Amino acid sequence: MPIDLANAQTIARVLTEALPYIRRFAGKTMVVKYGGNAMKDDDMIASFARDIVLMKLVGMNPVVVHGGGPQIGTHLERLGKKSEFIEGMRVTDAETMDVVEMMLGGLVNKAVVSALNQQGGRAVGLTGKDGGLIRARKLLVKGQDIGQVGEIEKIDPRVINHLEAGGFIPVIAPIGVGENGEAFNINADVVAGKLAAVLQAEKLLLLTNTPGVLGKSGEVLTGLTVTQVEDLIADGTIHGGMLPKIRCALDAVNSGVKSAHIIDGRITHSVLLELFTDAGIGTLIKG
Repeated sequence: MPIDLANAQTIARVLTEALPYIRRFAGKTMVVKYGGNAMKDDDMIASFARDIVLMKLVGMNPVVVHGGGPQIGTHLERLGKKSEFIEGMRVTDAETMDVVEMMLGGLVNKAVVSALNQQGGRAVGLTGKDGGLIRARKLLVKGQDIGQVGEIEKIDPRVINHLEAGGFIPVIAPIGVGENGEAFNINADVVAGKLAAVLQAEKLLLLTNTPGVLGKSGEVLTGLTVTQVEDLIADGTIHGGMLPKIRCALDAVNSGVKSAHIIDGRITHSVLLELFTDAGIGTLIKG
């Protein structure tokens, strides 16, 4: 069958454009937060898994932190338990915490691990309890106790360093452990941001269900500095549900992470498009 020259030249251009980025990021750690909204079907999960495995194969060190809010909510509904949120945080009593551990530390984590392994990767699932990875304490929201919801006290990255050195891809569920062994439900964006800072990652990528940070006219804003982002918060351009993600990104960049990216995880191969193309597809925040 004769080669399709137009298609072949497109492939060649893509590979040529990607090569400088592959060289630049070889050996670098990339923390990727994979949200529950980007796990809605097997095709989306497989696309994400191929991106992460390719990153590993070309010499990067991806670390995946996953959420699972929609999956937790669905399971609680099946149990006849209504989800309650205060300031965007899920109220987590003991029964809800059992579901969180079952879904995040079990079903969701293992689904992501399995998808990565099916694509040729070597993934290992963890929660913050494993190897003392995430030490947490109770988080009070405006002085209110909302159950087993935690904030990060300390991250010990040694288990991740060992896995990376062995060629494995760590897949982390955002569950922390208290000083008495109790489990805490922690926001996955926060875990990804703090982990990126501790690992001094090259990049933090937050996969969301929006195209990125939007301007007043609905356009995607990118190439933003910390000062520009703070100005956009001050004038109300960045508001609502985007604020917590932006604050995690700013904290990471202010802590030494080279850049943070907010991208639409619903787009096929969104991670590769952001990392390996000149234009990218989401919002880049640089230090």
